[in-house]
Amino acid sequence: MVHGYKGVKFQNWARTYGCCPEMYYQPTSVEEVREVLALARQQNKRVKVVGGGHSPSDIACTDGFMIHMGKMNQVLQVDIEKKQVTVEAGILLADLHPQLGKHGLALSNLGAVSDVTAGGVIGSGTHNTGIKHGILATQVVALTLLTADGTILECSESSNAEVFQAARVHLGCLGVILTITLQCVPQFHLQEVSFPSTLEEVLNNLDSHLKKSEYFRFLWFPHSENVSVIYQDHTNKPPSSCANWFWDYAIGFYLLEFLLWISTFLPGLVGWINRCFFWLLFTRKKESSNVSHKIFTYECRFKQHVQDWAIPREKTKEALLELKAMLEAHPKMVAHYPVEVRFTRGDDILLSPCFQRDSCYMNIIMYRPYGKDVPRLDYWLTYETIMKKVGGRPHWAKAHNCTRKDFEKMYPAFSKFCAIREKLDPTGMFLNAYLEKVFY
Repeated sequence: MVHGYKGVKFQNWARTYGCCPEMYYQPTSVEEVREVLALARQQNKRVKVVGGGHSPSDIACTDGFMIHMGKMNQVLQVDIEKKQVTVEAGILLADLHPQLGKHGLALSNLGAVSDVTAGGVIGSGTHNTGIKHGILATQVVALTLLTADGTILECSESSNAEVFQAARVHLGCLGVILTITLQCVPQFHLQEVSFPSTLEEVLNNLDSHLKKSEYFRFLWFPHSENVSVIYQDHTNKPPSSCANWFWDYAIGFYLLEFLLWISTFLPGLVGWINRCFFWLLFTRKKESSNVSHKIFTYECRFKQHVQDWAIPREKTKEALLELKAMLEAHPKMVAHYPVEVRFTRGDDILLSPCFQRDSCYMNIIMYRPYGKDVPRLDYWLTYETIMKKVGGRPHWAKAHNCTRKDFEKMYPAFSKFCAIREKLDPTGMFLNAYLEKVFY
């Protein structure tokens, strides 16, 4: 018999959204998940499955039943020959990396954070960078899905293929993902090299940067021309690090947080902060190398508000220059550093922001120094307007103001996904406030 808890408060990592589910469950088996769904059907309750809670939006919130998959976190099978691993959907990527390492395997690409579950990472369309690499969900070769009526569907390219095409970016609305089979690669090391440049140089030579480095991204410092270019590439070099507590923490976190807090009273400081911290922390060439997952992931120190849209790759220059021009034209509108720019290969997953096109992700950020919200509405709306104009699609896990009308324009296969969702969940058991804006 599955045990539920009352009075549990859920809060996402960034502390931007929280909720009080009526009941909170931590099942340990498929049977227990089935029990929760049976109770929900009986009592006409909604159900939300939650992973690591890292989504900055309210995509994981509910006032109904919440299922936390943290106890369903085992590696079920490793196929050395095919280099494939089958895991329970509640496993944290941070726990999966060492297990893969034991078998000489790794994931070919990862997002910045590994305290996230396999089921959540694919469901929200998590991505990294590299034009040869798709979003993380493109590494999924099979999955099992428990639907609202208690049926288990085995999905892959060859079985329930239409559901598979939808479920790799599932938004938590098709059912409960139970297991996932991931395509891995042989374990590898990466070298990261970062060096200063200018926005003009990077945008004028974008193709050559993309060809030069397998995992290329860059950080632009708003209110300036400054850019930090980051290359990550396969290496045989021994692990080395340029981490330094004084620069990374004393300056790059504690001093920065204090100055950002001061800037909430003196907004004119933000441009100076961006330029000054570029000069302090990003003007030297830096190199480090390590096993791949240690280079891909980095520590997010600040609580923050973020937006991250995928636009057609060829629109990168136009969109960034327009954002820069808008900031210059409106000196009262402030933007924290960095604007992080990454690149991803197109795919055929129905609600992937990279559906049928190679994309550029442009991530903007506003920090919350000591938990204080900084006015960001003008910046947010300016950014969204530019993103929509160039055909952008928002990251599902991050806050955005889009509704069904927008998504019908953005996604050629939106109606196909809706039909699959309505068939698998006719009563809307897996909906919440966030998803109602998407589908209604």
